[in-house]
Amino acid sequence: LSSMKNFLTILLFHTALFTMAQTKITGEYHLRGIHDMASGLRFTEQGTFDFFYVYGAVDRFAKGTYTVEGNVIKLKSDKEAGKDFTVNKASKRAGGYTIKMQDANPMLAQYVKCIVFNGQEKAIEFMNSKGELHLSTSHADKIYLQHELFPDIATEIKNESNDNNYFEVSLNPSLQQVSFKGIDFKIENQTLTCLPNYFMPFDNIRFVKE
Repeated sequence: LSSMKNFLTILLFHTALFTMAQTKITGEYHLRGIHDMASGLRFTEQGTFDFFYVYGAVDRFAKGTYTVEGNVIKLKSDKEAGKDFTVNKASKRAGGYTIKMQDANPMLAQYVKCIVFNGQEKAIEFMNSKGELHLSTSHADKIYLQHELFPDIATEIKNESNDNNYFEVSLNPSLQQVSFKGIDFKIENQTLTCLPNYFMPFDNIRFVKE
């Protein structure tokens, strides 16, 4: 019985600390200091967050939950990372590797980066204006795709056990969202900071509480 009381006491203590940490960061924060970019984060006492981002013609958003560990805020977006592309067709053909985008919007289809791995070697290629790419290489261990305008964790379309070299792919609706995988924020003096990352490759990223 005594052990149960001690367990409950410790549980309540940690719950109280978690609640205090959440309450400390609750509110709205807006990006400062990056030209032509508007962005904001909102944290609720219920442990959820909302995010928006506007940069030129690109609008992005995210929703999810967050946890606080000391002065570090970890976001878990509703978006599943590495799933921005779907392989609709794959086959084995002669002559290198071919990847074709199947998308109704040609402006989106052409801004796709292809990352190719052969052992420790890495090569980066880009789709043409038709949303197509042909690689003359005879072998690739892994192939990933990442959108240039809506960058997030790259999507793997080929691994070592996949012998196909012809792929038809399409963009998923998740493209506009941000996964926040691998991106943590630190809070100090009501200011959130994070390191340069795949969709905000800038120094001195600061979100200031309103």
